[in-house]
Amino acid sequence: MVSSNAKEVFIQGVTRDGRTFRPSDWAERLAGVMSSFRPGGAQPGSHLSYSPWCVPTVINGIKCVIVHSDLRSHEPMAWDFVLNFAKDNDLQVGEACLLPERDK
Repeated sequence: MVSSNAKEVFIQGVTRDGRTFRPSDWAERLAGVMSSFRPGGAQPGSHLSYSPWCVPTVINGIKCVIVHSDLRSHEPMAWDFVLNFAKDNDLQVGEACLLPERDK
């Protein structure tokens, strides 16, 4: 279960028993479905980019989707859809806050 004070939820492309989730483009597909849920709502052409509230990425070689908590307050049904996707597919979910990269 995701706590109500989490800023970002990381859905990992690994099942709870350690198997890699398939298909390999699942993160891009999920983020693509969520592309219209964004600050200011859907705009013409918004389907051509990912929503800042639901972004696919790779962390330590594992495909993930980072879901920002702003999605929950603006579109509760979309938030439920994403979390239910993770639950239905037995994916690992973690809470965290992505930190900006430091200059070296």
